[in-house]
This record gives sequence, structure tokens and C-alpha cells, in this order.
Amino acid sequence: MDKIQILVIGRNPEIVQTVVRLINNNPAWNATFALTDEEAIKHFESQSFNLVLLGGGIEPESDSLLRHEFITRNPNITIIQHYGGGSGLLATEINMALATQ
Repeated sequence: MDKIQILVIGRNPEIVQTVVRLINNNPAWNATFALTDEEAIKHFESQSFNLVLLGGGIEPESDSLLRHEFITRNPNITIIQHYGGGSGLLATEINMALATQ
């Protein structure tokens, strides 16, 4: 079975690395991360993702731009907002988003 591909976007490198580590602890998931809008769009253009996770700290303008870019390229992409919390909350958010696909 192919792994679920998740694009994680955030502004704080330490937090993003922690989120990626938590995601990658699940053997069914694989996370790729981006710290800038340009990097996120580049990843999205070159890889196929099942889910995009937007972390805290993303400016409203960037949030709108990224959502528009991703939905334009893939109208079926699921985008979720993650504000923090423990690993259980993160896993629940991802599982709930995947269940609605």
C-alpha cells in the first residue's frame, strides 16, 4: 500500500520539524515540509499529495494564496489547519481529514 503523502507548511522550523517527525512516526504516512510559500508551491507541483497541513503562523495573505494555488492545481485536495497540540490531536486531525476524502 502506498503511503499517504502530506505536505506540511509552517513558518517556525523547529515546530515544523516536530510535526513532520510526528507524522513520519506513522508507518502509513510520509510528510514533506515547506517553510515558504514558494517552496510549498514547488513541492505541490512536483509531488502528489493526499493532504496539505497548514501550520500556525502563516499570514492570512499566504493562507489564501496557498489554498487558491493548491485547489486550482487539484480541486480534490484536502487542506487542514493545524494550530498545535499534542501528537494525539495531530493524528486525529489527519485521520478525520482522510476519512472525508
